[in-house]
Amino acid sequence: MPLSAPERAEPAPLVEAHLLYLRTQRRLAERTLAMYGEAFARLATLMAKEPALTLAGIKPHHVRGWVARLHGQGLGPRSIAITLAAWRGLFKWMGREGLMPLNPADGIKPPRAPKPLPKALSVDHAVALAEQAPRGTPAPAASVAAATRQEREAPWLAARDHAMVELMYSSGLRSAELLGLDVAAGRPDAGWVDLQAGEAHVLGKGSKWRIVPVGTAALRALRAWLDVRASLSAPQDASLFIGRTGSPLTAMQWRNRLKQLAQDAGLPTHVHPHMLRHSFASHLLQSSGDLRAVQELLGHAHISTTQVYTKLDFQHLAKAYDAAHPRAKRKT
Repeated sequence: MPLSAPERAEPAPLVEAHLLYLRTQRRLAERTLAMYGEAFARLATLMAKEPALTLAGIKPHHVRGWVARLHGQGLGPRSIAITLAAWRGLFKWMGREGLMPLNPADGIKPPRAPKPLPKALSVDHAVALAEQAPRGTPAPAASVAAATRQEREAPWLAARDHAMVELMYSSGLRSAELLGLDVAAGRPDAGWVDLQAGEAHVLGKGSKWRIVPVGTAALRALRAWLDVRASLSAPQDASLFIGRTGSPLTAMQWRNRLKQLAQDAGLPTHVHPHMLRHSFASHLLQSSGDLRAVQELLGHAHISTTQVYTKLDFQHLAKAYDAAHPRAKRKT
């Protein structure tokens, strides 16, 4: 629909016409429309500082300056990204209407949002999770009332879960790598654990193979699980870790099981599978200080990916400093 003369001249009618287009033609959600409305209100506030500037007269240097100003005022990177997307859409729409020759927001990026540090368990919590007694055999003098949900449910599930926790924390595997293991070598697209050598052959990202050591506790838990697995009705799959039906365990099933395991262990935080990998990397780096070794064990292609764990290590050292040094804190 062609725009009227007033709409061509005034920013506010143009913005209203664009919002109507987004609502009726693009059918954007009300929440999105509200965020875009806030973005256009910011645009109007910024343009008010330059009374002679029209929407059609906006240039890339204006947009860059406004992004910097919004960032300096404390607007977060995500909010700035949404604002830029709204402006870019408005200018693109104006271009289709013949009101603007070029989109001044094209190619302009919002500030980078700081990447949150990976969440790792403390050493005590990781050990508490890993050292839960396997539920394959009843605990001494354990009454039915005191039995955990796992003990009442199925002892073989507990043996499997214990082996999975130990192996993830011992070797820093990704969830997909763990679930991609077979009982033995054979399939070209599946890893396996060599119990004699004490190492896991893992197919990681980019179909890259790597060999990682497996600790004594994890080997012991794996042997216990394999004994239990062999006693089950013959599963129709070679996967090392199977579900109730004998089929391979899925990522969602493992995520839910680990969440329950953490609750059973009394951990005060939600635990997801990748947290065990983060804990492996963080604790190993704290003990060894060997960043290159940790990189190899994790299967990172670039050392910069592994360096994030040095920040976790520094946080650990900073907490120890704050707790121990007599001059770490001011006296009140």
